[in-house]
Amino acid sequence: MVVSALLILYWQPWVALPRLLEVYLPQIQLTAGVFGLLSSVYGILADKNKGYAIREHDFSYRSGVIFQSVVSQPILRIQHVELKHGPIDRHFGLASLEIFSAGGTMHTFAIQGLPEEKAREIRSYVLTHSDITAND
Repeated sequence: MVVSALLILYWQPWVALPRLLEVYLPQIQLTAGVFGLLSSVYGILADKNKGYAIREHDFSYRSGVIFQSVVSQPILRIQHVELKHGPIDRHFGLASLEIFSAGGTMHTFAIQGLPEEKAREIRSYVLTHSDITAND
């Protein structure tokens, strides 16, 4: 964003950028472009490495590119499941599913970017399955 503002100002006839900034502007642009490209590639790889599994007794979530992690939450210890969607998520029909464990103040993990129907299915499955398992 700062680089974009610098570029806009650079082309205005009434703005005179400091000489040092004018000299290094191509390097700043190149650095910003490389950083943008690397963050885009990392985002694509990170999305491909995310996954979840719902099994009979637990719910697992896998994420990470360099440092990979797998979080498994027994269904008996799931206190509640929450659906969240902001204005952009609602526009595209997406939702975030947050799993809260018993005794924890924060969510154990959150799965973002799920289709809203699928998120509702998972939420209802986990809630009904935890009630059935707890009553056995």
